[in-house]
Amino acid sequence: MGDKAHTHPGAAGRASAADHPASVRNVVLVGHSGSGKTTLVEALALTAGAVNRAGRVEDGGSVSDYDEIEHRQHRSVQLSLVPVEWEGIKINLLDTPGYADFVGELRAGLRAADAALFVVSASDGVDGSTRMVWEECAAVGMPRAIVVTHLEAARADFEEMTRICADAFGADDPDAVLPLYLPLRGPQGPDGHAPVTGLMGLLTQRLFDYSSGVREESEPVGDQLPLIEEARNLLIEGIIAESEDETLMDRYLGGEQVYVKTLIQDLERAVARGAFFPVLAAAPAAEGARQGLGTVELLDLIVRGFPTPLEREAPRVTTPDGTPRELRMCDPDESLVAEVVKTSSDPYVGRISLIRVFSGTLRADQTVHVSGHGLADRGHEDHDVDERIGALSTPFGKQQRPVPHVIAGDLACVAKLSRAETGDTLSAKDDPLLMAPWEMPDPLLPLAIRAHSKPDEDKLSQGLARLVAEDPTMRLEQNQDTRQVVLWCLGEAHADVALERLRSRYGVQVDVVPHQVSLRETFGGKAAGRGRHVKQSGGHGQYAICEIEVEPLPGGSGIEFVDRVVGGAVPRQFIPSVEKGVRAQAAKGVASGHPLIDVRVTLLDGKAHSVDSSDAAFQTAGALALREAAADARIHLLEPVAEVSVLVGDDYVGTVMSDLSGRRGRVLGTEQTTGGRTLIRAEVPEIEIDRYAVDLRSLSHGTARFDRRYVRHEPMPQQVAARLREEVHATT
Repeated sequence: MGDKAHTHPGAAGRASAADHPASVRNVVLVGHSGSGKTTLVEALALTAGAVNRAGRVEDGGSVSDYDEIEHRQHRSVQLSLVPVEWEGIKINLLDTPGYADFVGELRAGLRAADAALFVVSASDGVDGSTRMVWEECAAVGMPRAIVVTHLEAARADFEEMTRICADAFGADDPDAVLPLYLPLRGPQGPDGHAPVTGLMGLLTQRLFDYSSGVREESEPVGDQLPLIEEARNLLIEGIIAESEDETLMDRYLGGEQVYVKTLIQDLERAVARGAFFPVLAAAPAAEGARQGLGTVELLDLIVRGFPTPLEREAPRVTTPDGTPRELRMCDPDESLVAEVVKTSSDPYVGRISLIRVFSGTLRADQTVHVSGHGLADRGHEDHDVDERIGALSTPFGKQQRPVPHVIAGDLACVAKLSRAETGDTLSAKDDPLLMAPWEMPDPLLPLAIRAHSKPDEDKLSQGLARLVAEDPTMRLEQNQDTRQVVLWCLGEAHADVALERLRSRYGVQVDVVPHQVSLRETFGGKAAGRGRHVKQSGGHGQYAICEIEVEPLPGGSGIEFVDRVVGGAVPRQFIPSVEKGVRAQAAKGVASGHPLIDVRVTLLDGKAHSVDSSDAAFQTAGALALREAAADARIHLLEPVAEVSVLVGDDYVGTVMSDLSGRRGRVLGTEQTTGGRTLIRAEVPEIEIDRYAVDLRSLSHGTARFDRRYVRHEPMPQQVAARLREEVHATT
């Protein structure tokens, strides 16, 4: 890696379709917002010859100029694919959002990739979210490398950043996180800052100078070699420690010379199997330059050190009825198994699906089977339909280059798949298969909306359906209790983007309204009520009288109706009518408009008329009796309580537990987990955690996660209930 001379390949760097899985590398870029991922992708595209000037495609469009890929505060919010070619290898660069609200796009990138580049800013360091993604990659054995950016910063220190990365990412083996090159600085400027102008290869001991705008290789001079001796020895020992040749370490320690070629081969194998994690440096090209610092070395590492799709474990697949199926790994001649890893909309083309082919070959004009993904609880319908593949293309900026087919291991775009959504499986029409879905984060921030006007109301349903079809991290809820339409999002920025897409992409203007939790009512003690519905206004009248007793029941009991009428005071045919009226009134509520639950209603007595009594009259009487009982009783307002599980770093345990207590939470217990984290379990009223997704991120600096599940309704404290009623009255 790094011992070859390279020339600028020109337009040949624009990748199209691959002809064999061995000639494909799928690489996802991971890092926090502002770490420089998109800039690095543009620099790699420039060096590979896919663009002819920094940040521009050949027709003048920006590499990152996809439809709405930036938030209004310049945050990239969606996964983007930039394919380039280097040394005859197609490299699919998957640029992921760095902002936590768009972790769904990151997970899609991880699903589609076979290796990961962790981009770390020399001026910002490693944040907690990036560490957590590293652990996710480690859990599945994904090969990884680290790229240090922003070396132009005044106090950037590559050696210090390498140590920070070893501490952050090398918990199991710090010696497996080591640099392959050391940056070389030029003369100091007037401000005292010496810019990085080149790199020194630790294995090859060659100097690579980028100061002219093109990489130039030369011999080190003067005292440059002694400066890298310690780092070189550590690298060699780290490579040998991960070598598959178990005798190599003994031979090395015995004084035997180990050839550089052998070391490079062992390094490449260790990187490919996820046992060694090299650290590199990169910087974008200066204006007019043709190559950015470190980009050649990085492209070499991707081509020679990262695994091919053939080395990835075959995905678990079943038939639609759940029968397991075995697939040969990444075989273009095997049964088709592909997955929609992203869905987006283009104002001119319509729906565009980014596809990763895991097995077989996907061809234009082919009819495929679309299998659904089991996300019905998030507003996504399950699919089991056939669809015809239209045009296949490989994207680059605003351009789409048509391709005739996509082989196993490659990625491409499919236009106008009307039914397939993110996470769906595409397979052969006569051999339908289903891939196990990847883990999606649970959206926990509610956004209650309503149509702004009547025309918006007519378009709202279709706009929401399209919105959630594109984003499986979003959940659509039609709450039957509160009559609210609720979009569950991952955070505030996620919610903002959803609203903007509804407006600009689907022409739907909505208003955000306060989110309401599903409250309930119950009786605080026994009460009696008499329902009298007697009317005579000429002709057939209405006559029904009933007397009831109401008493509270334990939580979860619902509404229990008991008949204790004796002597036929209420004819048998009208007793179900009383029950129906009681239940209808309970559903409407008796005090504050929330459903009544957990009571026993006993029918004790009543009166009927031989002519004027009817089903409708006794339904009305039953409802009136329940309302009268409530008027003389103490009514409790019940609120939903959730069990919350928070996974947080040990440094923030006290802060989080104190915050939960302030939300009227009851901590049930704590449990120590791996990685210096603690799992906190607590029961908290749902009304207190409406914005917990945002607040917890602030409390833990983005390092904590939580989930929640409803457990029961329980009485709300009187002072809280009184405040809630005041707020309702103030808004009505």
